[in-house]
Amino acid sequence: MSFNIRYGKAKDGENHWEKRKLLVAQTIQAFSPDLLGTQETLGFQKQFLEGKLPEYASIGIGRQDGGQQGEMTAIFYRSDRFERLDEGHFWLSETPEVVGSKSWDSSLPRMCSWVKLRDRRSDGPAILFVNTHFDHRGPDARKESARLLGEKISDLGEGCRCVLTGDFNAGAGSQPHQILFAESSPDNSGGITLVDTFAAAHPDATDAEATFSGFRPNVTKGARIDWIAVTPDWTIESAEIDRTEYDGRTPSDHYPITATLRFTDDGSADAGGSETSRDN
Repeated sequence: MSFNIRYGKAKDGENHWEKRKLLVAQTIQAFSPDLLGTQETLGFQKQFLEGKLPEYASIGIGRQDGGQQGEMTAIFYRSDRFERLDEGHFWLSETPEVVGSKSWDSSLPRMCSWVKLRDRRSDGPAILFVNTHFDHRGPDARKESARLLGEKISDLGEGCRCVLTGDFNAGAGSQPHQILFAESSPDNSGGITLVDTFAAAHPDATDAEATFSGFRPNVTKGARIDWIAVTPDWTIESAEIDRTEYDGRTPSDHYPITATLRFTDDGSADAGGSETSRDN
């Protein structure tokens, strides 16, 4: 699951974090993902979800100072299923190891968090799980961030099965999307092939794929700016946009998106789906 949970200090009136935080937790619990990437997550929001989701371990640091300041691209994973092998963070800039850095026409520091996991149910390769949030204003920043991300996943994910989640602030078919997903694109310089799970599961694109709702229920028209991507060594069983509402209220201004995945060469394990879809 990938879920932009909306910046918790935003002045959203009836949609303020305190009035919808239980809806966020309930929506996550309903799908019960093995792997969860969140965006716009402040430290107190991460702590709230940790309390409501005790079966998950988490990582995340603030984009401003590498500590608690600023939004996190926080990751949650089931601690009973996965053993953490390594983790890290980098910034979407020309100096990705510099905390709080930004480049190109980015309006704010943007970052990426990742964790390398061993699946206790499989003897197969480790899983590299990557979560990010691209800039909302800078088209050059989104384009260059896509290139950097491809390079980083290629490097970090050597020998791994990879899963990427994020809010990319760009629709399907945009230049960042082409850089990440078009196998024959000269811009795909990262050296790794990624598959857009939703596009693979729904090959006939429509204009009803919006993932940003602005807190309005049942919004369908608009760009699909939230993506889950995988390397080709996963079988994509399903990929959906979760438009759950609660008496006309949505848990965030983005819809969470989901994918149920199975190891292509190992039918004994799957990830990303609900409890009912797992092999036990």
